[in-house]
Amino acid sequence: METPVLDYGSRGRIGLLLPSVNQAAEPQIRAMLPRDVGIAVTRLKLVDSSELGLLSMTHDVEAAAALLADAGVDLVVFHCTAVSTYSAELEASILERIGVATGLPATATSQSLVAALDAMRARRVVLLSPYTEEVNKRETAYFVRRGFDVLGNVGLNCSTGREMMAVTPEAWQAFALSQVQTEAEAYVLSCTTVRTAEAIESLECSLGSPVITSNSAVAWDCMRRLGISAVVPGYGRLLGHVAGH
Repeated sequence: METPVLDYGSRGRIGLLLPSVNQAAEPQIRAMLPRDVGIAVTRLKLVDSSELGLLSMTHDVEAAAALLADAGVDLVVFHCTAVSTYSAELEASILERIGVATGLPATATSQSLVAALDAMRARRVVLLSPYTEEVNKRETAYFVRRGFDVLGNVGLNCSTGREMMAVTPEAWQAFALSQVQTEAEAYVLSCTTVRTAEAIESLECSLGSPVITSNSAVAWDCMRRLGISAVVPGYGRLLGHVAGH
């Protein structure tokens, strides 16, 4: 009988801080990484996208990040788009707190999205999300502050994770195709707990532009930060690039 060969992260280990309600990030990011890149996950309480709910996710950042450090990760990611784009000041505070608590490099979904758009040389972008108008306004302000021209930001007005997960990949595809902007250089499907991974390649064929999701941006950016060179097919142009370069 042949002995199974397992890899526990020989090329690097990524620690993810996820909203407690998230059902999509783990399977998607696992699929978007080579088998020899490991992930460890800890959750922070978040069940809806109200302002109070979003800000409460930051309360236990230090303790949660320290648990990931115990697992021997090389990098900690605060992986929630709505919280990390709440404001540049909150983003900076979260990353500083993680660094102090763990002594490890830290990043956030917001930074990964910016890096991914830069890699695609996209400044004029369309943001599509499951969020409410209030969350979308803050997200738009964040990307404008980072130097992007946001041509549109439309949400599906979902407020809970279960509502977000109920939107099918086919519905995301139809939604994106209804929001075409001829000047767009990239489309961002925002949020970590949505079923957008399956729609990336089909949308890129239809739109003729890069399509980046919160999860594909983080998978790509983590490999880049860890110096891991890999091409992962099936999830669009971004992961079709050699991430470590």
